[in-house]
Amino acid sequence: MPALVLLGAQWGDEGKGKATDLLGGSVDYVVRYQGGNNAGHTVVVGDQKYALHLLPSGILSPTCVPVIGNGVVVDPAVLMSELSGLNQRGIDTSKLLLSGNAHLITSYHTTMDKVTERFLGSRKIGTTGRGIGPAYADKINRVGIRVQDLYDESILTQKVEAALDFKNQLLAKLYNRRAIEAGRIVEELLTYAEQLRPFVADTTLILNTAVDEGKVVLFEGGQGTLLDIDHGTYPFVTSSNATAGGACTGSGVGPTKIDRVIGILKAYTTRVGSGPFPTELFDEDGEALRRIGGERGVTTGRDRRCGWFDAVIARYATRVNGLTDFFLTKLDVLTGWDRIPVCVAYEIDGKRVEELPYSQTDFHHAKPVYEYLPGWSEDITKAKTFADLPKNAQDYVKALQDMSGAPISAIGVGPGRTETIEINSFL
Repeated sequence: MPALVLLGAQWGDEGKGKATDLLGGSVDYVVRYQGGNNAGHTVVVGDQKYALHLLPSGILSPTCVPVIGNGVVVDPAVLMSELSGLNQRGIDTSKLLLSGNAHLITSYHTTMDKVTERFLGSRKIGTTGRGIGPAYADKINRVGIRVQDLYDESILTQKVEAALDFKNQLLAKLYNRRAIEAGRIVEELLTYAEQLRPFVADTTLILNTAVDEGKVVLFEGGQGTLLDIDHGTYPFVTSSNATAGGACTGSGVGPTKIDRVIGILKAYTTRVGSGPFPTELFDEDGEALRRIGGERGVTTGRDRRCGWFDAVIARYATRVNGLTDFFLTKLDVLTGWDRIPVCVAYEIDGKRVEELPYSQTDFHHAKPVYEYLPGWSEDITKAKTFADLPKNAQDYVKALQDMSGAPISAIGVGPGRTETIEINSFL
């Protein structure tokens, strides 16, 4: 199966980095197709932990070509810093490919992001403040700066000036901030031109050729299904398509070439930032999940909001992504509970609802309907096969699979690279 999409089936932070890295030794290309450095993956290799923000997780595999596709927005300073950090730790980053059509995040994007969030006050979205939303807005408004523009100073200058015409009016007249000088931005961006040049390529051509030749290409989503700009809990979403369809538009590889779509599910639920969260816990259980699971954002550094597993969301992710498989992560975190609640439906205005409501108002008022499954106390981190798990842990996995609508093909039983039970091969 040469082309696979791997994405988050909840609100992000499900453990996509580990899943991608697990497959990294078997794939030829790993492609980031959307988002920016607001996404974060933690990968543990031996006793080494790697926090990746912009780079594909495949960067850690010596046999894999990591690709940043055209659908990603790239902060060049962050990219160079991340590459430098990995080089210093002995990781070869020379195989990285960067789409010339990817859009750049500039310093004025981060400025606009931060001042807008402050201006919104209590109505803020909860962005990371890294300029991702404003960069995507410029892309849609056709005043964005692409990687290829770094190599034509005249075009770059014209585009920066056009982008700043309106922004400087907002900064001065609405936000009481100084206008940004276009020349300074151009000069700043040009400093990255030669640093990025070795990586810039026609990635759409390269990836399509690879798939046609039978190479294995893995498309790695950032964030998660419920943060998708079209299919997430709008407006508390990211600014790109984190669902499976985004893999095609964000890479230039058509949908008929995608063979398998794998959703990453955490054995409970978390989210970062504002927005509705039906199973969120505000008690000792929520604190325990946060502490045991190490639930702190890789990119944001913010504590994640924690709650029980939500099967309604899982079913929705199966539907909108066309999921063929699930990779269930962090099952080990649930060890020690006598019984574990699972949200099987919502109660909205006194009625039981088993599918995610399309109405924002209804979702804000959704109350979880729980079923309780028996827990387990045995250490499962050494389990190598499904049969090695305690019966109650097996039953929990089976119940989640039945409720979610797609087979669970792998289970994470610990943070390490080898602490995974593979039930059905993804390749």
